[in-house]
Amino acid sequence: MPSIFRPQTNWKNLWFYQKTVVLYQMTYVFTRRFFPAHGDRTVDQMIQAARSGKQNIVEGSADGVTSMEMELKLLNVARSSIQELLEDYEDYLSAHKVEKWEPGHPRYDDMLDFCRNHNQMGDYEPFFERWTDEEMANIAVTLCKIVDKMMMSYQKKKETEFVTEGGIRERMTAARLNYRTNQRETIETLTQQLQALTRQLQALTAENHQLRQIIEQMKARL
Repeated sequence: MPSIFRPQTNWKNLWFYQKTVVLYQMTYVFTRRFFPAHGDRTVDQMIQAARSGKQNIVEGSADGVTSMEMELKLLNVARSSIQELLEDYEDYLSAHKVEKWEPGHPRYDDMLDFCRNHNQMGDYEPFFERWTDEEMANIAVTLCKIVDKMMMSYQKKKETEFVTEGGIRERMTAARLNYRTNQRETIETLTQQLQALTRQLQALTAENHQLRQIIEQMKARL
């Protein structure tokens, strides 16, 4: 019988989730190093946006077991949070007159290649205290854009699954129909078995009747 529950996604294996873990830790260090210790609300906003991006992927994957609709909503919240974080980093670059590394910049291609191919905290953390604000902010911007693109593709995949497989209501209906079909098939099988046994019993009864007649005839001759 098909389960009404969908298999839970192991979010820790999702590359975009792994990158959001990096973004959260990087943002925590970035705000500590390059923002005032007190009085700037941007610090809390950036940390919360980075955390929201990461946590909503986790919650969406967990809720997706019973509700793909909720999973898609939470994934969209995660994307929105990452876009908010991207905006904060780009605002920092602009406000502090720090150069933004765009295509054509001598370090852009190497940065893009590094961010695309490295997902684990251990690939980034050794540099957290060494990178300048320019290096750190540009890498964060690039990670935000990569995460957003990956999540967009992932959401499209989930939308296709929803169209083809349905949500919890459709899966419950399918499970009930499958149960009823199995019940009907079981009843039909048992009915056929009963009919076969009835025929066998009738044959044995007729055979027994013939044996009795033969015995009676043999007794009469004696």
